[in-house]
This record gives sequence, C-alpha cells and structure tokens, in this order.
Amino acid sequence: MTRQTLSFHQRLQALRQWLDQNEVAAFLVPRGDEHRGEYVPAHTARLQWLTGFSGSAGQAVILQDRAALFVDGRYTLQAAQEAPGELYEVLQVPGEDPERYLAEHLSAGQGLGFDPWLHSLAESRRLARVAEKAGARLVPLSENPVDAIWQDRPPPPRAAAKPHPLAFSGQDSLAKRKALCQRMRDDKQDAVVLSLPDSVAWLLNVRGGDVARTPFVLSFAILHSDGRVQWLLAPEKVTPELSEALDCEVTVAAPEALGPALDGLAGQSVLVDPASIPAWVARRLEAAGATLIEGDDPCQEPKACKNAVEQEGTRSAHKRDGLALTRFLAWFARESAAGPLRELACSDRLESFRRQGNHFMDLSFDTIAGSGPHGAVVHYRVSTESDRAIQSGELMVLDSGAQYLGRHHGRDPYPGDRRARRRGARPLYPRASGPHRTSHHPVP
Repeated sequence: MTRQTLSFHQRLQALRQWLDQNEVAAFLVPRGDEHRGEYVPAHTARLQWLTGFSGSAGQAVILQDRAALFVDGRYTLQAAQEAPGELYEVLQVPGEDPERYLAEHLSAGQGLGFDPWLHSLAESRRLARVAEKAGARLVPLSENPVDAIWQDRPPPPRAAAKPHPLAFSGQDSLAKRKALCQRMRDDKQDAVVLSLPDSVAWLLNVRGGDVARTPFVLSFAILHSDGRVQWLLAPEKVTPELSEALDCEVTVAAPEALGPALDGLAGQSVLVDPASIPAWVARRLEAAGATLIEGDDPCQEPKACKNAVEQEGTRSAHKRDGLALTRFLAWFARESAAGPLRELACSDRLESFRRQGNHFMDLSFDTIAGSGPHGAVVHYRVSTESDRAIQSGELMVLDSGAQYLGRHHGRDPYPGDRRARRRGARPLYPRASGPHRTSHHPVP
C-alpha cells in the first residue's frame, strides 16, 4: 500500500505488527534525525508521517495497547489538532516525560526498541536505565520500523554543497582546524567525530540546502589531530566549485563509508560529544577498539565567538531587516486605516518587503502572524483555511525573521556588510547555529 492509502490508524497498526514480529514491546519515534535536527527534511520526518504532528519538537512512544505523543507547551494545541486523539494521548513535557511513561508501562522481560541513529549516546544510557528499572531489555534496532512500513518515503535531500567565502566567514577552514587540532593534541585526542551540521558548516566553511529555512549540509566529518578531515557526504552534493574550494587535507567519501572510517580509528583516542553523537557511532567506535573521550563538540565554542567580519554581518542583517520591517509597519498603518487587513496578507507583505532588500536569502522560519484568538496559539501558522480579518482593537502577534548574505556594492546603504550568520534559538536543539536570524514582535 502507498502512503495515500494508509490512514493514520493503518500506519500505527502496521508499526505495531512489525514490532510484534520482531519481539519489541515498545518503540520511540523522535522528531529529530541523526544530526539532532529540530527541522528535518521530508525524508526523516518520521514523527509527522506516523502521527500527523508537524511541530518542530516532540516524541512518540508506541506500545501494543497504547501510544502517547509528548510535546512541550508550544505545541499542546497543535498536537491535539493534528494527531488523531483516538490513537495518541497528547502529553505535555516537562510535567510528563517519555522515560517515566515507559517505566510505568514496560513489563519485565519486554524489549524496548530504539533506533541508535536517532538517539544520542547520553539518551541511550538513560533508556538503558529505564529498561533496567522495569526489568526489560533495551534493543538497538538495525532497521527503523517506521522506514520499513513507509513505502513511498521521500528520497534523501541532495542539495548542492557550496563554499562559504572567506570574505564572509572571516577565517579560513585551515586556520580553524589548526587551532582545534592544537587543543586536541594538548588533550591527547587523536580524532573527533562531528555529527552536528552547524559544526561541519563552520569548520569547513560550507553551506547547503538540505533543510528548509536552514542552509545546512547534512553530513558527518572526522577531524584528525594532524588537520586531516574525512567528510562523509553524498557525492551528488559535491560541485566543481566546492571541490576547488576544499584544500588537499579534506577528503570526501560517500556516507556509506562512515562505518569503515570509524573502524579505521581502532586503537585511537576519539572525542565524542555524548549529548549529540548518535549511539550508533559510539557503539561502532567501541566495537572497533577505539577509546572514547567524552566532551563537548569542540566546534561549538569557537563558532559562538564571532570574529569582526561576522559581527559586522550581524549588524548589517539587523539594519536590512529593520528597514523591511519599518516599511511593513508604514504599509500596515496606511492600509489598515482603509479597512481590515487579513493575517495572510500581512505575512505575505512582510516577506515581499524583505525580498526587495539587498542580499535576502530566505526567511528564518515560517512567519507567525496571528490576530485575536490566533495570537494565543503558540507557533500559529496562517493558512488560507485559518486566515482571518484583523479587527480594530485586537492584538496582532507577528513573529518573523530573515537571513541575509552580501557585501558592500556602492548602492548599499550599509557599507562594510558581510555574511549574516545564523543564530540558533531552538529549545530542543539548543546549540545549533548556523545565517543570523532577526526576530521581531510588533504589535500594531
């Protein structure tokens, strides 16, 4: 059967059948992917496909006789609207949490299944404690059961990877690697495995388009203490421009080569961040005989310390976006005097002002434009079905942002502009960063 013929009830039924056939009593379906993404491509949107819930944070727990969808306060209303209530109990964190739920409903001897690609090393340890407390078994699955029943699953993203020029980054990749490698040698680390796309983007000065509203290249990388990098990247993403920009110390291999590359670290001391590295990677390294050194992703701190070029890019991004927002507010005041405006018209008009500006790249996220009762809906997304007229005296919530790229071109009103880098502010992806987002909440 295809996706179109499978109802949500049938999808859940098929998943439970797979679990029963494989002697797994419970299974976790997180929102994120192997790169810890809050925003994921259609290829890895497993939670949405299974439950209908499209929010950026959540996790489902599936058992044979019950299923629960865990979301935070931003998504309580949305989850109840999108996920079939007869199939999923919507529970709000932190008042409820999946681990406590599992501890209450798992029985001794049962198997708790999880995809080791989708859970970090730290998460897998917590799950092991939950299973042990219940007398159950933690079962790392070699195949994700959602993928097994998702017959028309979209293909993985294959957007081209692009070099991020020195004029915008302010520091070349070689210099970044030199500084990191000195620290690695001081700490007696032979290599580090990087799984966060913002870390790879910063280290190699690359950008991509694998994720909506986020110029990430989804990939893994291994940085060796001598400065060499093994970059595990789908070959379709490699362009002549990228090949020319990479120095000779960076080798590119297909994603399937990650396992053998990890095996090649046998006998070496390898740094991994337990909060982000997939449990699968940690298990493969341990099986190969590598010594795991646990610590923070070494790219995150230097990436957060913006150099002068990046700081100027941030200032220019705010100036450009401020200009677009000012034009929008003038339009709103003028047009609303002639009659009620609608939410969708406001969202579209603000985006059009941004697109008219120099070096606009993309929105930071889908604009939240909610008036009256919609203003109380966290992460509200206006559509043709929900669009309403903004009545006089109502509160209008407008949460939006944009990404900009550029430099001074003479006609530019903001001399010295550089790349506007992103600042991540995502609750379940707290250290993600990767162009600056400028958010505004005007209340006309």
